[in-house]
Amino acid sequence: MEEKILKTKKNGMAVLLLTILLYIAATAVMIFFGSQTTDDFGAYDVICIICTLYLTVGWLPCLGLKVLRPQEALVLTLFGKYIGTLKGEGFYAVNPFCTAVNPAALTRLGQSGDVKTNKPMLKTGDNTEMQMTSEGKKLSLKIMTLSNNRQKINDCLGNPVDISIAVTWKIVDTAKAVFNVDNYKEFLSLQCDASLRDIVRLYPYDVAPNVDTTGDGIADDGSLRGSSDTVALRIKEEIQKRVAEAGLEIVEARITYLAYATEIAAVMLQRQQASAIVDARKMIVDGAVGMVEMALERLNEKNTVVLDDERKAAMVSNLLVVLCGNHDAQPVVNSGTLY
Repeated sequence: MEEKILKTKKNGMAVLLLTILLYIAATAVMIFFGSQTTDDFGAYDVICIICTLYLTVGWLPCLGLKVLRPQEALVLTLFGKYIGTLKGEGFYAVNPFCTAVNPAALTRLGQSGDVKTNKPMLKTGDNTEMQMTSEGKKLSLKIMTLSNNRQKINDCLGNPVDISIAVTWKIVDTAKAVFNVDNYKEFLSLQCDASLRDIVRLYPYDVAPNVDTTGDGIADDGSLRGSSDTVALRIKEEIQKRVAEAGLEIVEARITYLAYATEIAAVMLQRQQASAIVDARKMIVDGAVGMVEMALERLNEKNTVVLDDERKAAMVSNLLVVLCGNHDAQPVVNSGTLY
């Protein structure tokens, strides 16, 4: 289904004024010639019949009056056949028998710029609601943001992860959006969930050894936490491939929430703490060894104290205990000889 843009002139105001003037004229003629009729059927009676018929059906052109605001579109069908799309703000007059089509007009998702929230809602699912009052059939061409519910997905290591994304999107082909899918809003929501699941399962939550996240057969440092921009780009590309047939364009996809699932969050926190403690101890030991080496070198350079191997070993042991200990050292004063 290809989109056809209607080049209809914006003559809605002219049609409205002409209809009003004709109604006024028909009413005036009815009043004037109605008083001139006689018992015989004549020209006055014919004029009155014509005016009566016009007053009965003359309002039909008003059904074809359409008002569009900026960044709005209207998909029109005539007796079931797609005839084109109105785009651009203005006051239009089209065939009064045309019908506007928008199967997603009453669908409300967790997104911006969708529908008004001050009307009664009827829940139909986890994140979809139906508005119980008519909202019209206009399609918004603005950029909108879809924020789906948080999902629990296993990463490539099998750890459950809670993640959610925000997707900014817009309609670029109104005909595809209306006719190629049953409901383009629900279609987009489902494809976002499926694409997110497909991409997240390729990455570990944090950097892990021997994990290939790019598919080139070489282990890399990709992760959900450390490569959020790369992951978001892949999610966007995956969603775009799935929704192109619906005439939608994905502008951007961003991760809005990322954390381990509650059932393993405490364990993973302990793991992170243990890793941090090991890294800190390694840094402390490296620094302590460097300080001991520097102390021995300075003592040997100036011959301040001549120590044999046994005393050097004792000195190294004492310095390492002092430098690597968790608590302040308690000094012990030796008042005797070194030997």
